[in-house]
Amino acid sequence: MNENYRHKQLLNLLDEKTVLSTTEIIQLLGVSPATARRDINKLNSLGKLVKVRNGAEKISTGIELEQVRNIHNLEEKRRIAQAAGRLCRDGESVVLTCGSTMQVLGGYLCGRKLQIITNYLPLANYLIQHDHDDIVIIGGQYNKDKQVMLSLNNQNEAIYAANIMFTSGKGFTAEGLYKTDMIIANSERQMSSKANKYVVLLDSSKLGKQVGMLFNELKNIDILITGKEADPTIIKALKDRGLEVILA
Repeated sequence: MNENYRHKQLLNLLDEKTVLSTTEIIQLLGVSPATARRDINKLNSLGKLVKVRNGAEKISTGIELEQVRNIHNLEEKRRIAQAAGRLCRDGESVVLTCGSTMQVLGGYLCGRKLQIITNYLPLANYLIQHDHDDIVIIGGQYNKDKQVMLSLNNQNEAIYAANIMFTSGKGFTAEGLYKTDMIIANSERQMSSKANKYVVLLDSSKLGKQVGMLFNELKNIDILITGKEADPTIIKALKDRGLEVILA
């Protein structure tokens, strides 16, 4: 059985069973322990499954079926989320803000040994329902329209230090990241104060656009993750300004 066929069979089995132990993979595919571990490691690195202790787990996107049709550029956002997930290391603390890309990323991170900090209620509910071990929900007043918790005390968020903050926006140029919602922008600015690394996840359709207000200058952004469809001229201009860009 060649590698590509084994990988396809393993992913098909995970579609059926969701979680498989290494022993089950050995038995069902008729492979050696070394081959089973190698296949798990490779597919995990490619973002096609989640490596767990003594086995593998099917990747969940964190999005319910009825929501998929309402998300623009979903396939690109999945690739972006997978690339973002590869930046995270076990034991770290990460902040996820609001929006569909964050929801997709949350699905990929759910179940990993990560502390996930968020004020986005749909994501928090998903993590709770899927038994994620370590969740910090930023408290405050619930905004039904935006589905986020907004702090009534500007000091609340500063106590939550994080290794990485992931966020998104409505536009991105050589000036920086643009957002349109002042309420959410203010909340995210508070959450970003204690993050060691600031990572923007943005689908390629938003690059080169100035939409709303300039929320964060380019000098304050560590990494941009966008789709491989991005305009090469824009990507070159951003890299020339010293920004690290990951094309997913």
